[in-house]
Amino acid sequence: MSESIDYSSPYANYRSPLSTRYASKEMQYNFSDQKKFSTWRKLWINLAKAEKEMGLNITDEQIQEMENNIYNINFDDAANEERLTRHDVMAHVHVFAKQCPLAAPIIHLGATSCFVGDNTDLIILRDGLDLLIPRVATVIQNLARFADQYKSLPALGYTHLQPAQLTTVGKRATLWLYDFLMDERALTRAREDLRFRGVKGTTGTQASFMQLLNDSSKVRALDQCVAELSGFNKTYPVTGQTYSRKVDLEIVATLSSLGSSIHKMCSDLRLLANFKEMEEPFEASQIGSSAMPYKRNPMRSERCCAISRHLIALFSNAANTHSVQWLERTLDDSANKRLTLSEAFLSADAVLMVLTNITQGLVVYPKVIEKRINQELPFMSAENLIMAMVKKGGDRQICHEKIRVLSHEAGAQVKQHGKDNDFLDRVRADPYFKPILAELDGLLDPSTYIGRASEQVTEFLAEEVQPILQKYKEVLKNELSVTLNI
Repeated sequence: MSESIDYSSPYANYRSPLSTRYASKEMQYNFSDQKKFSTWRKLWINLAKAEKEMGLNITDEQIQEMENNIYNINFDDAANEERLTRHDVMAHVHVFAKQCPLAAPIIHLGATSCFVGDNTDLIILRDGLDLLIPRVATVIQNLARFADQYKSLPALGYTHLQPAQLTTVGKRATLWLYDFLMDERALTRAREDLRFRGVKGTTGTQASFMQLLNDSSKVRALDQCVAELSGFNKTYPVTGQTYSRKVDLEIVATLSSLGSSIHKMCSDLRLLANFKEMEEPFEASQIGSSAMPYKRNPMRSERCCAISRHLIALFSNAANTHSVQWLERTLDDSANKRLTLSEAFLSADAVLMVLTNITQGLVVYPKVIEKRINQELPFMSAENLIMAMVKKGGDRQICHEKIRVLSHEAGAQVKQHGKDNDFLDRVRADPYFKPILAELDGLLDPSTYIGRASEQVTEFLAEEVQPILQKYKEVLKNELSVTLNI
């Protein structure tokens, strides 16, 4: 039987998982056609208002007519116009002009397509950063609480993914946390650095506006006026037809860097879940595997890693696009920007939401952590044992050799026979160590092996983290709680 396909069904067409499964409604709207094209209309209105202020013959009635139709967009008419004109901006100019017959003669007056295209992109980038930065602040707050709660809980440290000296659960969390402090700083800096393209004309010389106003100071004032009406204090001082695509590159680089922080933390969580020391939240009805009912797969962390990897890879797109913008501009940026910028923000938004959910409910298993410490601590105690024996009058070199032999014997039991580490039993059975047997339990107290870890956490939270959280105290009052639907 041949398949009959209903292409009109939304389920018969490709839909990005970023919009159907992952990203928030707010970020989806930020990159929607409704936001984009209503912003175009707002920019045409701002241009008209500024041109009126500079003395051009534009009436309040014309401006009011445009304002009455900002959101009244006929997308079908615009699509039909674009099929005829092969020009998206002119298609929307024509549709808007039909809705605003009084204003039709002055819509897009003196402007090039990049007036609406580029300026809208900058508004969307700004608004996107305004959505992401509070999410990062929420993750910082969640991790700060977690680090403080577990700042004194000893845990086995790992270098090269091999057991190393002890740390604490909270101290390890500060390593993740510091990365996110760097991301907050970078995102904030990117937000503060954003300017407006403003009114620059076809090659950035503002020639068309000089023709309209015949006054250099008025053209400069027009540029600033449109920027301020659009919510920006500054415009880029020089542009070609477009603002430099280095702006896009810097922002995508910042988002990609955020993706690397998230990937790093969630990779660590996946390793710790395998060790059964820590894990992400796991719902009572959640299924880890269709074939293995006992499994508790770290699916949230895996999702973060998957999407973050895509986010990291988008950096090369932005870098390559900037590098090939010949002279005043080429159009091979346009289609790539539509994909890269939207997916970078939607991806960052998606992983931050998942990470917020993870950091709200991290689970720690102290008994497992203690067991893993006890398996390795006997070997790590060698230096303490040597120092204790020397204090009792022993010879450091003889003691070192005794411990070397006993530790290798114990290691063979663990690796070759799968037995528990019996190093301490061997120490207790050797008459040589009789002078320190009474001190042995104290010498093996894990809390004596963590150095200043606890104090480091306290100092770090007070000196570095709290000032950041204070900056976002109003946002964090209504704590963002995320429940994942899928």
